Amino acid sequence: MQVYWGRIIGTIVGGFARSPWMMLIGFIAGYQLDNFLVAYMKFGAGAAKSAQGLPMTFVRPLFQVMGYLAKCDGRVSEAEIRAARAMMHRLGLGPLQVRQSISWFAEGKAPTFSVDEAMQRLTRDGARRAEQRGLFLRLLLEVSLSKGKVEKIERDQLWRISHDLGIGRVDFAQLEAMLRAQRGFRDSPQGSDDRQRVRAAYETLGVPEQATNAEIKKAYKRLMNRNHPDKLVGSSADAATIAVAEQRTREVRRAYDLLKTRRSIR
Repeated sequence: MQVYWGRIIGTIVGGFARSPWMMLIGFIAGYQLDNFLVAYMKFGAGAAKSAQGLPMTFVRPLFQVMGYLAKCDGRVSEAEIRAARAMMHRLGLGPLQVRQSISWFAEGKAPTFSVDEAMQRLTRDGARRAEQRGLFLRLLLEVSLSKGKVEKIERDQLWRISHDLGIGRVDFAQLEAMLRAQRGFRDSPQGSDDRQRVRAAYETLGVPEQATNAEIKKAYKRLMNRNHPDKLVGSSADAATIAVAEQRTREVRRAYDLLKTRRSIR
């Protein structure tokens, strides 16, 4: 798996100084970030792994701390709530796990919640490896960035959590820059086209965007079984009917391949 965001952003930032040396330094710093990200992106596949790949000892503190961060600046925004719910579906959580995650998010918002205890449990039981800790920070930061501006009190808490995870401020800043760049792409015309392709893929499979990975896989198999032209062989179907079945099969396969990649469906 190749990651280039760090090098691209580092070189661009270095270029602002209009110095070849600063561009080189930026490239080297970005290269280090890319190496740091590759390990946990393999584990998290862009933070879209199914729940089967993430233990509840990871998922529970994730949504607890997510709720804590959302509340620490005084108000939980609608953008943060939507981002948290979207994260539950991106992780492939089933209905029961979604309800549990909502309750954990609410626990994190409570005044009695101890983020220190949650982080201690996480590093002891739920995220022992460096790539898991990096994934944890990335998911938190994605939700925090969903509302655009991160208030100082929330940023201070993110830095504190990053320190508990063994991730320095330089790596934290580079990760944030990468995520902001990705958000910028999603807000661009190209990003809009990409979202339309993804929405069309869900429509082709006949499932909502909130569907679980298992539901998407089931819909794909059902449609392939229903539309595959091999089922028409030996029947009285004419050439036009077979051609339509072939076209439909190609559309279903393309839609599933797109969602399979985006959601890391196995």
